[in-house]
Amino acid sequence: MKEGEKVISIHSQERWQRRDLELTNWVECVKPRRRTKQTAWLGNIEVDTEIFGALVSLKRLGLQTEFSCAGVSPLDEPVDHSMYAYITLFASEKAHRFVQFAIRMMKHRLLVTFEPLRDRYDLSSFFIGHNRSFCILLHHCAESFVQWEMDRNADMN
Repeated sequence: MKEGEKVISIHSQERWQRRDLELTNWVECVKPRRRTKQTAWLGNIEVDTEIFGALVSLKRLGLQTEFSCAGVSPLDEPVDHSMYAYITLFASEKAHRFVQFAIRMMKHRLLVTFEPLRDRYDLSSFFIGHNRSFCILLHHCAESFVQWEMDRNADMN
């Protein structure tokens, strides 16, 4: 872990051990090429199609993302594959609420770190090679957060 990063999601020792084993297995496994990496344009930025829906939802929420990578399945293009999917969010009050919501909703599937020096959150799939499911869950989480925020604001009025 980079200096200054703080893990804010909670994971058992057994899950960390499983993650380490998955990492070892991923590094050692044969990764045959099946298809090229799939990308789409989000404004003027090319992003992985896997994470496109989540990025669109986060943008609609007014949450600013800095970096994102879904990678692809190890069965797709191994050169462009990322071991885990991630999104970096600039910190804000709404980003903090979203992160807490995502931790509750995605539970053990989500790894969240906070970098105080850069004032940003990194949200990633906790398990190696679960990129597609992470992207789908994060997209669903962002859409659910929209509804949660609307309900929350209606209750305040």
